[in-house]
Amino acid sequence: MDLFHNLGVGFGVALTVGNLLYCFIGVLLGTLVGVLPGIGPVTTVAMLLPFSFTLPPESALIMLAGIYYGAQYGGSTTAILVNIPGEASSVVTTIDGHKMARAGRAGPALGIAALGSFFAGCVATVLITMAAPPLAMIALQFGPAEYFSLMVCGLVAAVVLARGSVVKAIGMVILGLLFGLVGTDVNSGVRRFDFGFTGLADGIEFVALSMALYGLSEIAVNLEKNGEDEAGEVAHIGNVWPSWADIRYCFPSILRGTGLGSILGVLPGGGALIAAFAAYTLEKKIAKPPRRFGDGDIRGVAAPESANNAGAQTSFIPMLTLGIPSNPTMAMMIGAMMIHGISPGPRVMTERPTLFWGLIVSMWIGNLMLVVLNLPLVGMWVKLLRIPYRMLFPAIVIFCCIGAYTVNSSVFDIYVMAFFAIFGYLCIKLDCEPAPLILGFVLGPMLEENFRRAMLISRGSAMVFLQEPISLAFLIAAAALLIVVAMPAIRAKREVALQEE
Repeated sequence: MDLFHNLGVGFGVALTVGNLLYCFIGVLLGTLVGVLPGIGPVTTVAMLLPFSFTLPPESALIMLAGIYYGAQYGGSTTAILVNIPGEASSVVTTIDGHKMARAGRAGPALGIAALGSFFAGCVATVLITMAAPPLAMIALQFGPAEYFSLMVCGLVAAVVLARGSVVKAIGMVILGLLFGLVGTDVNSGVRRFDFGFTGLADGIEFVALSMALYGLSEIAVNLEKNGEDEAGEVAHIGNVWPSWADIRYCFPSILRGTGLGSILGVLPGGGALIAAFAAYTLEKKIAKPPRRFGDGDIRGVAAPESANNAGAQTSFIPMLTLGIPSNPTMAMMIGAMMIHGISPGPRVMTERPTLFWGLIVSMWIGNLMLVVLNLPLVGMWVKLLRIPYRMLFPAIVIFCCIGAYTVNSSVFDIYVMAFFAIFGYLCIKLDCEPAPLILGFVLGPMLEENFRRAMLISRGSAMVFLQEPISLAFLIAAAALLIVVAMPAIRAKREVALQEE
């Protein structure tokens, strides 16, 4: 009965006129940034963080969440029609989706992608509804030692699942943790690592950092391409509704993609990208003959599109129940909660039930809106592909500067953003993925706080982290992940699995 009561609370929040409007704005923007190459959900959420400060927390999180899972829908449109993945998780969709489009079957490919995404999104939301409360109840029993070890395990998992060198990913996590220490120490009141700048007394502004790493630095990289990714000739679309034969043929693939994506989405550093690649690999091995993967097999569209949407939605589970971001977008969501004065973690469900359940229910509504947006209006999205990137990036720069200034009305934050934009560009050129840094930055203060609490309780004995069974289990899991990924065979498979191109 509690579940139905909680869902009733969620529907009461999500079905208000204001929240329906912000949910629609979120999925609309998400579809838009998914369609347009070079503008991802992380950049968009980062730019809208200052605007979300002016909204009620429920409306802000509903809108930001809609951008994230909406981008997974939109990315498939360009992947199928013009062989350009709007989102990284749609890279796999180009393999068979564009072959179908060239064979005159763009409509069924778009249709099965949308329907598979809708089914996966709804199932994943049900899983969140069922899994989140028990996880939150368990997490309420955690002490400082357990939380510290959980965050260590989460950061290690993010390192293992990050693209590129493990050593570089560890370095980025450590940098993120160090950047999170900048500012005034809460316990002693002493300023740390501020280099004499009074603007750093309260620490590095999260909005400025995130917009620099995922906005301005990405712009510089995209401008270097000199229009290489401009859209080509758009394939003929035709009827976008797949036949019943196509749906029956793809339904097992949709089920497998949904299940696999739901599991991988919970993992720190996993989410939609890993889920899409894993689902496609699985389909190539176990799908019934005839297998035409790589030559326009519709199951090669259904499985990864279902997986990336399921993974995108279940990535909310650790964020909502444990306060642990599983990917950079979830880190942005935690940043939005902090801007509103909400401490992320299991107490959100008990202390802010309208926020918790309203966000979950809004995902069902948002998925329904996305089907309407993606199928009948696909022609409009295709026309947006003709907008040159050189006309888009000035607006992004302006929004980033305005956003960085308005959070604290501080010009210093714009200088911080400019510094980290250069830093982020250098990281990208050196193949250092910024995602581990963002996760380290968000978790750093919480990691330090729980470490200090655990040491105070144990009177300075570090053995407290090994004496508590749950804490010890998390530390063993973290060590095992590092040992496994260090093995040459595992490392080679990891590099192949995480290769995007």
